[in-house]
Amino acid sequence: MGKYVARDRARFKGFSGPVNIPWGSVLDEQDGLLFWHGEAVCTITSQNAYDFFSADNDGQGKLRGKLVTAIKKKLEKRDTGYQARWDKVWADDLCQKYRRPEHEDWWLWNHDFFNAPIQDLRHIASLVGAPSIW
Repeated sequence: MGKYVARDRARFKGFSGPVNIPWGSVLDEQDGLLFWHGEAVCTITSQNAYDFFSADNDGQGKLRGKLVTAIKKKLEKRDTGYQARWDKVWADDLCQKYRRPEHEDWWLWNHDFFNAPIQDLRHIASLVGAPSIW
């Protein structure tokens, strides 16, 4: 049984109905499902899990969530450095292990990215120019 932490307020329709989970709340993981107050919310590989929750088995879930959010926001920003940031990601060996391989011509982060070690996330944050002061 693992632990996950909400890295943003989570509002969506879960398995057991609508959920409204505050930032920083701890969820239990069992058999690939996340539970909030004893009710199944979503699977750990769902888009909802990727959007709102971070693994917290090492006590670093809040930091992991901040880094994942900062990386995604920086890469989504459509400014003059947009393509240069993505070029760095595509060229980086560490980033490659976090890319879903079934998509050859565009980038999707895989499940491991959302659960990556803090040092890997700090490397990626630095690579793309995202804040990594945490």
